[in-house]
Amino acid sequence: MASTTLNPYLSFDGDARTAMEFYREVFGGDLALSTFGEGGGMSGPDADKIMHAMLTTPNGFTLMGADTPPGMTFNRGTDFAVSLSGDDEAELRGYWEKLSADGTVVMTLERQVWGDVFGACSDRFGVPWMVNISDSGSA
Repeated sequence: MASTTLNPYLSFDGDARTAMEFYREVFGGDLALSTFGEGGGMSGPDADKIMHAMLTTPNGFTLMGADTPPGMTFNRGTDFAVSLSGDDEAELRGYWEKLSADGTVVMTLERQVWGDVFGACSDRFGVPWMVNISDSGSA
């Protein structure tokens, strides 16, 4: 059965690992971390920074986060997005089309190095959104 989730996605300035470990202490649960080195084959000082973190708690919360990617600027106050993710391609593409219409596309909805289809945009109200269609979808 296809499913879609909506949850906060936090951005950090190099301290995502510490922050997400703190949130695990606060809420409990399972924390999965992947680094830029693991995800994209990056080397150097940024390789150990967090490309994606996901905390799943016993209460059903999901909190995601990452360090700001190399080459992008971290801006306190705009360090969050709302994430839509799942495997229902038609549903998620529909959300993407509506959210990005009259908004600003930051990253085109397309296949990424981790295998999923991903895009980022700000809607017409300036709210940042990320859409991820999992590889199990037919994208």
